[in-house]
Amino acid sequence: MIHDIFMPALSSTMETGKIVEWTKSPGDKVEKGETVLVVESDKADMDVESFNEGYLAVIMVEAGQEAPVGSAIALIAETEAEFDEAKKQAAAHGSGSSVPKEVAVASVETVTTPAVTPVAIASNGGTNNNASGRTVASPRAKKLAKKFGVDLKTLQGSGPYGRITAGDVEQASGKAPSTPTAIPVAMAASPPAMASTPTPVVAPPNIAPGETVPLNTLQKAVVQNMMTSLQVPTFHVTYTINTDALDKLYKQIKPKGVTMTALLAKAIALTLKKHPVVNASYVQDATSYNSEINVAVAVAMPDGGLITPVLRNADQIDIYSLSRIWKDLVARSRSKQLKPEEYSTGTFTLSNLGMFGVDNFDAILPQGQGSILAVGGSKPQLVADDSGMMGVKRQMKVNITSDHRIIYGAQAAAFLKDLATLIETDTHSLTL
Repeated sequence: MIHDIFMPALSSTMETGKIVEWTKSPGDKVEKGETVLVVESDKADMDVESFNEGYLAVIMVEAGQEAPVGSAIALIAETEAEFDEAKKQAAAHGSGSSVPKEVAVASVETVTTPAVTPVAIASNGGTNNNASGRTVASPRAKKLAKKFGVDLKTLQGSGPYGRITAGDVEQASGKAPSTPTAIPVAMAASPPAMASTPTPVVAPPNIAPGETVPLNTLQKAVVQNMMTSLQVPTFHVTYTINTDALDKLYKQIKPKGVTMTALLAKAIALTLKKHPVVNASYVQDATSYNSEINVAVAVAMPDGGLITPVLRNADQIDIYSLSRIWKDLVARSRSKQLKPEEYSTGTFTLSNLGMFGVDNFDAILPQGQGSILAVGGSKPQLVADDSGMMGVKRQMKVNITSDHRIIYGAQAAAFLKDLATLIETDTHSLTL
């Protein structure tokens, strides 16, 4: 019997998928549940496993090519004697058969796993060669190996089934792993010396002036989401917050591993508890109040695009654990290790350009959320107190973008006022 391998839908908005690599070659034996290819979704590379046992008879969509969700991309034959029949079926497919997208989404949930897993599993004794003797490595790992002159065959892969990751190559080459620039990583309230040395966004390599470069899958997803978001009626409210108390707290607990991003996310989450409508989202003629407070944080990827790792239940997690979680999310986002629930479950988004010296900016509302907070840089300002006395205080401007279908100006303003009160006079609550 001949079985189809279909292009799975790894997200609800995914229309096409790009094949990163085939981990099996035509003629290779395939076990049920064994990874046969890696597909690039809008946010992550995912391993796709086979539902059937047999032999990979025909590959109809090669690595590097795209195919519509639900279309046939390869055929598995139960016996080697069926190879000729499989080739005839492949020719008959023409532009490819398809299954309903809903079916593809439902089935892929049981067969996809992140294409890269934490380095910690390297001790499991994995090998970088699969059953066919081929070296299995991620696309970025192959690119870096060529750049740094590293022989992949000499490496011990830390990914699933011994798959070589970009981190493995960087470690072997002696190069420090590069981390993506976290757009919201709050150097917003950091001292000037720290804010003056932001991590630059890495430009795509080898781009000649005048060249037209196609968008990658992640960038296409950003375009689609932003175009959808622009159909939502939104408004903006700006607020100025004194950050002296926050700066003082940050200096005290930074040596314990606390990040400013975690501090801001915690402050936002605690404030959202008092303003559930700001944490809500619009559904057809109704307001959906979320049961969790999940703060998504925008992170710029080195090769282009944007991803939003999510600090789930940020209001319930202590600041030290929240910081550890955030560091792990950022580290795994650069190698596309995040699971879908780690980047698609945000109920409120934080975005920060303060480390670039930006004073104030408007953020575009993410799809499916009610609000996003844009954070500018914290700078010394000459201000007068209530008695008219002049003094210097560090201040940052925050700008909230909200869905006007469910949130009104007074509600957004009240949220910002309470957020400012917490940051200015109640920072001890961030460490409870």
